Amino acid sequence: MSTQPDHPVQSNLFPPAEPAPPPTPSPKPPPSDQPNPIWFQRISLFILVLFCIYLGLIVTVLPWWTALWDHNLFFAAHPRLWSILQLGPVRGIISGLGLLDIWIGISEAITYRDLRPLKPESPPHVP
Repeated sequence: MSTQPDHPVQSNLFPPAEPAPPPTPSPKPPPSDQPNPIWFQRISLFILVLFCIYLGLIVTVLPWWTALWDHNLFFAAHPRLWSILQLGPVRGIISGLGLLDIWIGISEAITYRDLRPLKPESPPHVP
């Protein structure tokens, strides 16, 4: 009898892992204290105000628009929800949320201030 195995011995496929070098922190860019350009601030304000007023008008008027509110297929499929949403006070609360949204849009427009870029300090003028 032979002491050697019938099949060849396979070498180790995965050599022992070498210790990984310590991770080096990636340099982060310095935070920019400069605000966005003024045109970008104004466009984003315009879009926000337009969105708030548009959504507020829809949410304010929709509960009282019987053609859409009373004949809604989603509400018809959920009778427990419909039994709550057809109540007048609930419609009033929903309309109040719409008015609140309109108010938020208007107040954003009224209180808007441009964030001007910081100017580098100039040395004092000495005559």
